[in-house]
Amino acid sequence: AVAAPARLADATRVLVGYAAAPDLGLAASASLRPLTEAINGLAQQRRSLQQETARLVEEAGREVAWQRDQLGALMAELRQSVVVCNPEGRILLYNAQARDLFRRLSRAPEGAAGAELIGLGRSIHAVIERPLIGHALETIERRKAGGGDPGSSARFVTTTPAGHLIRVNLASVRRSGAAEAALEGFVLILDDITEEYEAESRRDRQVLELAERSRAALGNMQAALEVLEYPDLDAEQRDRLGAVVRDEVAAMSARLGAFAADTSQDLMTRWPLQDMLGADLLAAARQRIEADQGGTVTLETVDPTLWLRVDSFALIRALAFLAERLAAAGGRPELQLRLAQAGRRARLDLAWPAEGADPKVALGWQDEPMEPADGVGALSVRDVVGRHDGELWIERDRDGGPPAFRFLLPLAASEPAPALTPALARPEYYDFDLFAVRDADRALDDRLLSELAYTVIDTETTGLNPAEGDEIIQIGATRVVNGKILRGECFDQLIDPQRSIPAASVAIHGIQPEHVRGKPTIAEVLPALRAFVGDTVLVGHNVAFDLSFLRRKEEVSGARFDLPVLDTLLLSTLVHPNETAHGLEAIGGRLGVPISSRHAALGDAFSTAEVFLRLLPLLRQRGIVTLSQAREAAQNSYYARLRY
Repeated sequence: AVAAPARLADATRVLVGYAAAPDLGLAASASLRPLTEAINGLAQQRRSLQQETARLVEEAGREVAWQRDQLGALMAELRQSVVVCNPEGRILLYNAQARDLFRRLSRAPEGAAGAELIGLGRSIHAVIERPLIGHALETIERRKAGGGDPGSSARFVTTTPAGHLIRVNLASVRRSGAAEAALEGFVLILDDITEEYEAESRRDRQVLELAERSRAALGNMQAALEVLEYPDLDAEQRDRLGAVVRDEVAAMSARLGAFAADTSQDLMTRWPLQDMLGADLLAAARQRIEADQGGTVTLETVDPTLWLRVDSFALIRALAFLAERLAAAGGRPELQLRLAQAGRRARLDLAWPAEGADPKVALGWQDEPMEPADGVGALSVRDVVGRHDGELWIERDRDGGPPAFRFLLPLAASEPAPALTPALARPEYYDFDLFAVRDADRALDDRLLSELAYTVIDTETTGLNPAEGDEIIQIGATRVVNGKILRGECFDQLIDPQRSIPAASVAIHGIQPEHVRGKPTIAEVLPALRAFVGDTVLVGHNVAFDLSFLRRKEEVSGARFDLPVLDTLLLSTLVHPNETAHGLEAIGGRLGVPISSRHAALGDAFSTAEVFLRLLPLLRQRGIVTLSQAREAAQNSYYARLRY
């Protein structure tokens, strides 16, 4: 008789704390039914008011949402890696390119998904040291104090823990209209220049080696030539010294040839291929040729719809070079540029009058080095064509028409860019509510539960006894930041347990031995998981079980999970002390959380995260608002005595 009113009170608190909770079931006691009906009626009125409020808020925020989506679309299309942070370095926004870059920067093993060093609410200082960003912001401040542009940027280069070299362009974000233009955050544009730096270092070494070896060779030749001037040398000595000179000259020539070839290849790959409208390319080439040669260039039969994949700078330089040679041979002839599709490629012709240069002579021009101009150096026309994986020859019209240099060039890709996978869904890449988040000076335990970032984790195992050799075979985790589940930032990894999986366990989670064979081991995966967790609070359902497996592997993996922990099972006993069932399905049923994908690690992690978010307002009703209060209250639960 006493339990029924107490359980009714608990259920009413759920309605108060979470408006979307289901109506109360009719009490078994006839005396409580009118009260139950009255509570349900009040709850329905509250839902109606909240729905109307939500509608008004949605209308008011529609313009803001449109601007947010526009920014999200722009960020997704940028080729650069862009990250936006608040003043403390917490990540507010990033694009897919940044996610890919940070994935490469991590030390996670191949296949250990979800270990990116990036995520909403995470600290950029895990990759870029705080003093570097602080110095860049101070540089911008000094420029501002000196009367410079307050929106100017600072650039620096840094190394990452994985050994990559990153070029960073940092710009400050300031509040518009404020008297002092308060700093609201900063934007980072990141480039991995590791390969570029290695290429430059390789060229420097080649130049130094060439200089040193050439100096030695010249010394040997000079000494030999000086001796050859002696009048009393016999024929054998002269032949031997002559051979020294010839050998040194041959070796130097070979070294110079190899260096020139390597430099030419480097120059060929310096400018990336980009999509360009073919008509624009020909218009630019005509302008360049006419400016250089003073002749006339006409555009004939140009397909206006063709898009090319070209290095426009090098290709225009090659056309200008050929036009220059034609002018030298034929006195500024009238040239023609034509463009048409030829199968899967584009056909670009540079034609000249039949009475102009001899085609047999012109054929050799494609192998001559172009004059060192505009940074092109010793590239030849054939080099430029090779850079495009194209072809070049002289085409002669059988009807006596003008000869032409014919280029076969790649077309721009016509297929649409690949769609982002669900894990890269755009809407979960930014959260502007985090602009209001500030790192507090107080200890973590004194932080409000609503302020903290969480990692919700779940595991699947070969059995229930880690002390007897059972192992983890799957780990799933998601992050909760600013009261939102970041479904686009998740960790989902199968693990090779290096032992058998009992049939009884397979019947529960469905993971067969062939599913995990060849996957990373637990020693490889746990460092990646630890990087994903970062400095968040761990959350799980009956999480002591999961931690018992993780902590047994700390020594072999080097990853320690010495973090604050909250357990939804224990928290449920605090908000529903009169309930006897505290399994994930039971809690979900009380809070209106549908539990799906049960016994799949990531699915259970998502369900646990939903349950956790709906427990927070109920904890707040009971005066539990900080991390320390939640941990201390949970320790008083009966279930906290369970050990694994």
